[in-house]
Order: sequence, then structure tokens, then C-alpha cells
Amino acid sequence: MSRALSVASGPYAPPAPARTLTVVSADGARLHVEMHGPAGAPAVVLSHGWTCSTAFWAAQIRELARDHRVIAYDQRGHGRSPASPACTTDALADDLEAVLAQALERGEKALVVGHSMGGMTVMAAAGRARFREHTAAVLLCSTGSSRLVAESRVVPLRAGRARTWITGRILGSRAPLGPVTPLAKRVLKYGTMGAGSAPHMVEACAHIVHACPRAVRHAWAGVLAALDLDHGVRELRVPTAVVHGARDRLTPPVHARALVAALPHCVGLTELPGVGHMTPVEASDQVTGRIRELVTTYVTPDDLTSGTPGVPQQSHGTPVPQIKEGA
Repeated sequence: MSRALSVASGPYAPPAPARTLTVVSADGARLHVEMHGPAGAPAVVLSHGWTCSTAFWAAQIRELARDHRVIAYDQRGHGRSPASPACTTDALADDLEAVLAQALERGEKALVVGHSMGGMTVMAAAGRARFREHTAAVLLCSTGSSRLVAESRVVPLRAGRARTWITGRILGSRAPLGPVTPLAKRVLKYGTMGAGSAPHMVEACAHIVHACPRAVRHAWAGVLAALDLDHGVRELRVPTAVVHGARDRLTPPVHARALVAALPHCVGLTELPGVGHMTPVEASDQVTGRIRELVTTYVTPDDLTSGTPGVPQQSHGTPVPQIKEGA
């Protein structure tokens, strides 16, 4: 059954890109890439999470594209990127490197933003040469580096073997999600969003998640269940900020705290009260604002400064953000 990839109207309807690219990854996988905003503006690269697509970033793209060059891509098997038999964290890192190399100029640096599996993609790529060449700073949203199933609170049981087993079976299910019905939206909201999420937010997320092919959802669930990227966090040496929802059941706050403790150059922790896992949708203004702060501080267009790309310039007058609790 054919389903729309996203909602057709409202703040979470994806804006039309200025142009699109097909980027070829190391193993030949083809990736759908969208370019938004004016040429020559500071660059932001958006990497979405499991079962999502470029449509997930609609609110950020619409706001940032006024004065940023926004590059968003569909992870392999998601959105408009065809499925691939290679489902590994190395493949995710290959894909991000390919996007950076083909969408940016040689030596150009960007803010790289990863949500959920997109954040794990960043961790997997952290030690790669092309990632380091093109990354000025990173924003990690609602993500973790290991123990995803064991720490998940989707199943309302005490932590332990039973909860881990049941959670793994639910997240890795091959069952079709079916159409976006009121019941389906209630289930999705419980598992991935805060209780106060507005109906139009839930609607937008449901259309995106339900459009993900179930074979793709199942394959990547297996990768996430076995995830161990703790080493990748230690390799992430660029300035890195962390955002998480205080009511996130999929990647609870314990993951954010572990990231902050392990990151070599953490420049801020932002906790969003009442918000679940879908932070760029549930708290779009706060996430977009954090992106703007990081771009202002770390991503400097060549025509505005003669300084080193990726190094904060005093002329901006923006201090490096400190670790902060609360939104």
C-alpha cells in the first residue's frame, strides 16, 4: 500500500528543496540529498533517525534555509534512498562521509546535526578523515552510544532481563504498522513523544514513521539492538553539544549524561522538560535555536572572516555555551 511520506500542510510539511543530489556511497548505495537555502551561507548537515526521513527536519529546514545552506539526506532504505543489503554502523559512516564530500566544497566545514540513529551515524564516522575535514561542530539530539534496548523505557517494567527481552521484540518486530489511525497515533505518541505533544506533531511523526518499509525498520532495529559506539564518542573531538527530552522513553536521559561525560569537547547539555524522543518536532524552536547558536559560534563563512574555519571568532560576540540543565 502506498502511503504519503509526510503531512501535506502545516509547519511540519517539508519545504521544496532548491535542488537535489544523488550521492553514491562507498559500496554503491544511492542516497537522496536535499539542498536548501542560499549558496555561500553557513552550512548545516542534518542526519535523521531510525524509521524517519528528510521530512523529519521540516521545521528546522524552513527556518534555517532563510540564511543557512541546509543539507538533509535520507539514510539508506529510508525516505527516497533505496534499501541496501548493508545495514551496519560502518555503512552509516560511509554514507555520511559521502554526503559531506559531495555536498560541500573541499575543506568547507559545517555543523553536523544527528537525531537518534543520525547521532549514532555521527559517532560511527567520528574518526573518519572526511568527517573531520568537513565538520566544525556537532549537535547530538536524543541519541545514545550503547545499551539502547536495555535502557529503553518503552515497556513499563523494572529494568532487567524481562524488560530487555520484551523491548527487543517490540522494536525489532516485522509486523506492518498499517495506516495512520487514531490508535496508531496513540501508540506512537506513547513510545516516542511527550504527553503534551500537540496532535499536529503526532500526526507529522506518524506519517513519517509509517512510511518506512517494515523490512528496513526490522533490519536497522537489529543494528541498534547490538550497538556499541562508545569508542566513537571518544573520537568525536570537535565541539559537540547534546540535546535530549526529559521524557524520552527510547533514549532516556541516562544516555545524554553518558555522552556528556565521555565527549572530549562537550559544549553544552540542554534538557527539554516534558519532551520525548522526537525533539526536532516536539521542541522545534529550541532545537533550531541551538543549531543557530552553534553555527554562529563555530561555522564561519569564508567571506566573513580570515580566521580558521570551525574556530569561534571574537567578532561574533557569542561565548562558547556552557553545560546547562533545563531548556
